Parts: sequence; structure tokens; C-alpha cells
Amino acid sequence: MTDIITLIRSAILIIVAFLVLLTAYGILRYGDNIENIIYARIHILGVADIALIIALLVLNEPLMASAYFILAPFAAHAIANGYYYGEEEK
Repeated sequence: MTDIITLIRSAILIIVAFLVLLTAYGILRYGDNIENIIYARIHILGVADIALIIALLVLNEPLMASAYFILAPFAAHAIANGYYYGEEEK
């Protein structure tokens, strides 16, 4: 029974690793010449956030997963808010 659980955990972690690589490709794909690129990059990083939360749950770390689930949106909002209000007039 534990071998099946180990295989399922391994499969989920491989899927999570693929999602993280996919988000890294998505961030690198966008150039800096697009207006408001920071918002697109924050949206792409949301996929990585969810993937990492799933990985933490698979690794039996529910306290860290819940803390990350609560704090990651606040950090993304703070970055977007700082970018929006820190923008210079053109």
C-alpha cells in the first residue's frame, strides 16, 4: 500500500515540477517591451504558487502550505500595487 502512495506522490511532484518549468518558460517568453508586463508575469507566477502549494500538501506540510496560500496573494498584490503607484508619468 505504501508503494502505491509513494508512486502517486512522485507522479504529483513530477506534474508540479512540469508546471514550475512551464511558468519559468512563460516568464522568459514575454519581452520587456510589452506595456504592463509586470501584471502578466504576476499572473503567470500564480500557476507556480498553486503548484508549490500542491507540492507542500503532497509532502505532508499543511502548515507551510496554508501559510503560503495566505501570504502569496498578499505579496503579489503588494508588488502590483507598488508597480502601479511607482510608475512615472509618461
